[in-house]
Amino acid sequence: MTGDTSVPFTPIEVDLVDGRRVRLREIRQDDLNEVRQAFDRLSAESRYMRFMSPMKQLSPRMLEDTVHLQQERDLALVAESDAPAGIDIVAGARCYVQADGETCEFAVTVADEWRRVGLASRLMRALIEAAARARGLKHMEDYVLSVNQGMLDLALRLGFAARMDPHDATVMIVRLPL
Repeated sequence: MTGDTSVPFTPIEVDLVDGRRVRLREIRQDDLNEVRQAFDRLSAESRYMRFMSPMKQLSPRMLEDTVHLQQERDLALVAESDAPAGIDIVAGARCYVQADGETCEFAVTVADEWRRVGLASRLMRALIEAAARARGLKHMEDYVLSVNQGMLDLALRLGFAARMDPHDATVMIVRLPL
C-alpha cells in the first residue's frame, strides 16, 4: 500500500435530510458496548444483508475485531447520535485493505430507523476519501447480496460498477476505481 497509512480521520458533524445530526468519527476501543447495542438494535433482515447469513449476535471475537483495528490496514468510521444515556452508534462503515495492498473491501451498516436520510452515502464518501484515496489505494470493492437493492443503488450512485459474482449468482461485486 502506498501513501501514509496512519492519516487520522477528523471527526465531522453531519446534518441529515430529516434534520437529525450525527458525528462521524473513527471507531475507538471503548466503543465495544455501543457496537454490541447497535448490532442488537438491527432487524434480522439488516443483519442478514450485512453479514450474508442469519446472525443473532456478534461473537466476542467479532466484537473485539470491530473495535481493535490494524491501523495500518483498516479503518472503521461510526456515526454517533446524542442519546439520553450518552451516545448511540447508529451506523458504521469500514474498509479492510486486501493482501495486494491496492484494494480494500468495505462494509456499511445503518440502523433501521436511520435509513433513507443520507447517512450511508455520507459514511461511504468519508470512507472513500479517508481510507482509500488518502492511503493511496487503487480500488474499493464489496460483495453485496443481489437482493440488497438499497446497497446496490447506493454503490451505483457513488460511481461503483456492479457485476455478478462468477462463483455465486446470489452475490454482486461492486468496485470503484480510485
